[in-house]
Amino acid sequence: MHSLEMLRSPQSIEAGRLTLAAGLTTFPEEILDLADSLEILDLSHNALTTLPDSFAKLRNLRIVFFNNNRFERVPEVLGQCPNLSMISFKSNQLATLPAEALPPQTRWLTLTDNRLQSLPETIGQLPHLQKLMLAGNQLRALPEALAACQNLELIRIAANQLDHLPPWLLTLPRLSWLAYAGNPFSQGGVPVGADTLPQIPWADLSLGEVLGQGASGVIYRGLWRQPQGQFPVAIKLFKGAMTSDGLPEDELRACLAAGAHPHLIGPLGQVAQHPDQKHGLVLPLVPDTYQVMGGPPSLESCTRDTYPADTTFSLAATQAIARGVAAAAAHLHQRGILHGDLYPHNTLINPVGDARLSDFGAASFYDPTDRAVAPALERLEVRAFGCLLEDLVDRCPPARFLRPLQQACTQPDVLERPGFQEVLAALTTFAA
Repeated sequence: MHSLEMLRSPQSIEAGRLTLAAGLTTFPEEILDLADSLEILDLSHNALTTLPDSFAKLRNLRIVFFNNNRFERVPEVLGQCPNLSMISFKSNQLATLPAEALPPQTRWLTLTDNRLQSLPETIGQLPHLQKLMLAGNQLRALPEALAACQNLELIRIAANQLDHLPPWLLTLPRLSWLAYAGNPFSQGGVPVGADTLPQIPWADLSLGEVLGQGASGVIYRGLWRQPQGQFPVAIKLFKGAMTSDGLPEDELRACLAAGAHPHLIGPLGQVAQHPDQKHGLVLPLVPDTYQVMGGPPSLESCTRDTYPADTTFSLAATQAIARGVAAAAAHLHQRGILHGDLYPHNTLINPVGDARLSDFGAASFYDPTDRAVAPALERLEVRAFGCLLEDLVDRCPPARFLRPLQQACTQPDVLERPGFQEVLAALTTFAA
């Protein structure tokens, strides 16, 4: 974190990146003195409403964060920054996205938790668009021009006002991660209430260390006090009413609807009577021998998970992980649940490859008997599995015989991909 004083002494600022949260109401012109070197600018948690025309002088800027400010309109001047590829305006007051505000190099656009009712048709003129975060707005439709964004891999449209799922969305050749719960057209799952998930009073819980966190919340090691004694558990507390994936209540519904499965982490109960009225889940504590398979995407990788350079997987573990995740996904899709975030960083594994898929924050419901939609939704998620399988095979040379299956899962023609039952059958045959 930097300060205004440091900004006035540019030599004290790390080259290439500036983070400044100081209650700003106007853009500090001193930032323009860094134009030759500044690539990443984070002005989140201020009170900005506009940017000056001089902002265009930041010719080398690649990434900007304006989260938690007071913008009502995405500034058009951003479109004049030739190298700008990642833009984030999460939790502002945006009602307008001008066509001129989108730079041609845009790869990652985050507009979560705003007031947008529409998007410009020119969004379809962004050939590099890969990640589009729109949850928590008031969108009533998506522009059909988005169908031209053939590199789009992840889109979040949960908690909007959409009355249907655009059919063209399910034909995009690279789309792998989709979340649409909390829209008028998306009804399903189990209603969340006292009768469907045990209520666990906050007074009966105690928090320990942080085990991990994602878009929707933070997971802690904890203890659950019961008449028989104290039991170790994991406690997930949601970060707020709106996450980048959607609403906490939709995650709760998905957890309930998923039911029990050996390769899923399901809830034991719902946190009740939290002093700050936070939503939360009590989950079984996975043994310490389990670790996340991969790290979440970086600013550079955008949609793909990250790994230490020396990461390797044994052949036995590779096959076991692939079978476990495929089995969990097959189980979900039989129940009409799109996980929406099928990623290595949401997959816990142990040294022998036992896998547990977690985090239903991006889950959505569909009718598995709807032959017009169900096959495409399942095969969209098969592509996400294909990316996970690619990560495994890349780090396990003896598993190269799985490459044809991985390629089948990621081929551009959505309906030509295998379903999860076919994937699972193939993996079982390889293991025989």
